[in-house]
Amino acid sequence: MGQKIVIDPVTRVEGHGRVTLRLDDNGKIEKALFHVVEFRGFERFIQGRPFWEAPVMVQRLCGICPVSHHLAAAKAIDRIVGIDPEDLPHTATQIRRLLHYAQTLQSHALHFFYLASPDLLFGLDAPVEKRNIVAVAGEYRELARKGILLRKYGQELIQAIAGKKIHGVAATPGGVQKSLTIKERDRFLTGTDLPSIDTIIQWAKESVDLMKGYHEQNRSWMDDFAVYPSGHLGLVKEDGALELYNGRMRAIDTNGALILPDVPDYKYLEYFAEGVERWSYLKFPYLISRGRENGWNRVGPLARLNVCDYIPSPMAEAERLEYFAFNGKKPVERTLYYHWARLIEMLHCAELIRDLLNDPSILGGELTATGKRRPVGIGVIEAPRGTLIHHYQVDEKGRIERCNLIVSTTHNNEPINRAVQSVAERILDGKQEITEPLLNQIEIAVRAYDPCLSCATHALGQMPLSVELIDHEGKILDVRTRPE
Repeated sequence: MGQKIVIDPVTRVEGHGRVTLRLDDNGKIEKALFHVVEFRGFERFIQGRPFWEAPVMVQRLCGICPVSHHLAAAKAIDRIVGIDPEDLPHTATQIRRLLHYAQTLQSHALHFFYLASPDLLFGLDAPVEKRNIVAVAGEYRELARKGILLRKYGQELIQAIAGKKIHGVAATPGGVQKSLTIKERDRFLTGTDLPSIDTIIQWAKESVDLMKGYHEQNRSWMDDFAVYPSGHLGLVKEDGALELYNGRMRAIDTNGALILPDVPDYKYLEYFAEGVERWSYLKFPYLISRGRENGWNRVGPLARLNVCDYIPSPMAEAERLEYFAFNGKKPVERTLYYHWARLIEMLHCAELIRDLLNDPSILGGELTATGKRRPVGIGVIEAPRGTLIHHYQVDEKGRIERCNLIVSTTHNNEPINRAVQSVAERILDGKQEITEPLLNQIEIAVRAYDPCLSCATHALGQMPLSVELIDHEGKILDVRTRPE
């Protein structure tokens, strides 16, 4: 009688997917496919709506990273009303940046402390019921407390700027709704009911140190887990510095050679295409110059550190140098190094938040600007999970005619498939019984990318993941159900 492997639901990722593992006639992994089977439709839902509604509507794609969609759409709409990034009022730019860094801070804290740390702290063989933030709080109380407060700090700052922690509204065409008051600023700068920004920076540094020490102690397995060559994509400043809000698109290959040389973000269509497969709703972006087979890139913290020349904040830059010294070469292509890179970025954002809180311009100034209307607007931003592209075309009445969204997890689609294939080949080849800890390693490979599957397919709702092991004749070989 045939059997089937099911993980239902997937733990600690957002959205719905399925993994199919196919064996050849020798019982070896022939192909591993990461399917995303949620309905893709948001690009059609928004057609016919006034363009100024886009920054409010598109953030409903997700409750995890709505700020990223809000700001990417806002940058696109700025261009439609005739305002390029350099023309935005200084106060508006600084408020948007503050919002963006708060989002990245809280998102990175959420992923590491809530979603990834149970695997790292309790080990690959830990029982399912132990792999959660509640168990972390029980055994690592102080670590969990700091992680929760790091995330809370970012969320509270988002609320102060946008009115709500989730799905707030800060940006308006050509600017922002409001600046901060002195009282609001001081709450985050010196701390009243929240930790001060200096404390947040200290905790972020401690988190990096924790991850650094973990890599030193567990290098034997982490360095060999889901390692494969790839391209890497991210935004950089004109001088090559790491840039999260507004920069040029740079990509490098597995040897570190430039394959996309700092091109303007609004020209992305000249360089990128999207492939499709019948077994997934999630598309496969790639560089046209390198083709579908070789043009795909990783995005997110690991890729951003790989493509940039330096980080423009002193503590994070010092950690970046140690990160590459430990790895021994650049670029880093070890999947589990995503977590370390993510925490370095969290430290970087904390440093940038401190600088902005000390900038008088966030307390007032010109908030909006206007220009001459254009029919097309493109906005690109580095969301916590990677490069995010929003593209809108509008008619003469200001209604959206066409919308294209390439989100971070879409860029990471091919890399996630490669990671699953790598892990499956290592842990499942020749095995007669599939244990739950072995299956968890497949999830760990996916989870390292912090995927947001609902974002990537523009879906509504959340559904589970299933994993199937199929032999060369198409028969299902094993059954296992993960308790919810």
